[in-house]
Amino acid sequence: MGEGGRAEVVLRGPPLLAPVSAELCLLPGLAALLPPLSGPGGPGPAEIGVGALPTELRAAVRALVEDLDAFLTAVGLREENFAVGPLSRVIAAELASYAPARNRRRMATNKASIVFVDRTLDLAGAVGHHGDNLAEKILSVLPKLPGHKTDVMVNMVELTALRTADETCSIIAPGCLAQPNLSFSAEVRDHTNSDPAAKALWESFMNLKQKEAVMEARRHLVEAASRENLPIKMSMGRVTPEQLSSYIKLFKNNLKALENHCGLLQLVLATIQTLKHPQTSKWDNFLAFERLLLQTIGESEMPSVLNQLLPMIKPYNERTKDDYTCEDFLVLLVYMYSVVGEIKSGKELDATEEEVKAALVKAICVEPELSPLLQKITGCDSSLNLTSQKATDAVDGIFRSLGDIARARIHMKQFNSIHNPGSSTHQASYKPLLKQVVEEICNPDRPDPLDIEHMSSGLTDLLKTGFSMFMKVNRPHPGDHPLLIIFMVGGVTVSEVKMVKDLVATRKPGTQVMVLSSALLTPRSTIELLFGTDHLQLHTDI
Repeated sequence: MGEGGRAEVVLRGPPLLAPVSAELCLLPGLAALLPPLSGPGGPGPAEIGVGALPTELRAAVRALVEDLDAFLTAVGLREENFAVGPLSRVIAAELASYAPARNRRRMATNKASIVFVDRTLDLAGAVGHHGDNLAEKILSVLPKLPGHKTDVMVNMVELTALRTADETCSIIAPGCLAQPNLSFSAEVRDHTNSDPAAKALWESFMNLKQKEAVMEARRHLVEAASRENLPIKMSMGRVTPEQLSSYIKLFKNNLKALENHCGLLQLVLATIQTLKHPQTSKWDNFLAFERLLLQTIGESEMPSVLNQLLPMIKPYNERTKDDYTCEDFLVLLVYMYSVVGEIKSGKELDATEEEVKAALVKAICVEPELSPLLQKITGCDSSLNLTSQKATDAVDGIFRSLGDIARARIHMKQFNSIHNPGSSTHQASYKPLLKQVVEEICNPDRPDPLDIEHMSSGLTDLLKTGFSMFMKVNRPHPGDHPLLIIFMVGGVTVSEVKMVKDLVATRKPGTQVMVLSSALLTPRSTIELLFGTDHLQLHTDI
């Protein structure tokens, strides 16, 4: 290089697009991506550009654009880009103006609409417990598979001769959810045996209600046992974890049967362990309390709602197994602030928030052992290193973020509320922002969307947009094309994927829909993304 010249080496691997189901694919290399929360008086959506983003986030956006372009090139798609939310606008604009993408669009023949949606516009959907879905519960309660962001560990001891009461026993390698032809792991593994029953059962977990999915698990297990001539006795009625366990044990000493149905057995064991897990019994408690919050938010001011939470925040030595932990309260607080939207500030609110903060700080400080999540939130790897000041600083930061979460939709014109206050005949309810977006896209009247912004990819699009102000020119609409791709920036839940699939099938039959995202969220993983001290760092975990 000449004087003053520089050389830069950019290391990029091939994009990893991990299929989770027929309608959902993840980019797990970008699992830490989350739209930033803008503080009070922060820039509006139109004022944010890629250059204004933090270094790590800017790198993540550019990596995402390159990965999406590689995917769209592989499937031969020419896309129209749309955005809902500030970071989505940046990503859509970057993809629209990306030079390799322009060349691809000139050559591709198949058309699609990609709608990017910011996760932070509706965090209630990520931390809520609205879905009666088995896959969502499995992902929420079972421990993560080491090195993975989505897959979980399944205890396989029940299929062995090992006798131990220790559920965390690590002598036996764990099973997982990823199976042949159904893999959301990073490795491309060469499997000689495929288990079609496992694939069918996983789709049932993703798309059916929990009761129906558990019945499917029993049916597949009975059919597998029958094919292997195992002495199974079919029983009708309610399916219990104990009944499934008795069927599983029939495979225990039959190596050929274990090999033939290994995938199915791992999924059924995941079901058994989820149904028995103490956190699963709390699911309905969360749901009931969230419904109560929806009703209370419509009838009372925020201080009154917070006062209902206050007596429920108990330190470790006063809690029973049914009481909420510190992490549980963070889930409820995020749900509450996201649903309520912009809050009127005042002395009463400030005083009530201070009381909640003090109770939360006290509860965190007396924890005998900090959970991995509390370690990330406080920045302390042990309760011995945790001081009252560190806990106070962490909780103050959480409440600043909660205020930003409440203001997230302040710039929206059409999608500015996710709370239906109800009436004398109907209960208050949560109306997901993603549902509102999809309903608007599928609206047969095709009104110009107020909050779904089209990002021009060239002069022709700009002219169309400009002339449409004076002449009858059809502006690009996200419902124009036979393929609709929804990209949730910051993660999506299993329930949301099913909701999108069902809505499009009902409102716009004939349109194929696909959901892409950076992560498959659970309530706890959402809290970690929001409040973890390293949430802007990109991880190599899958």
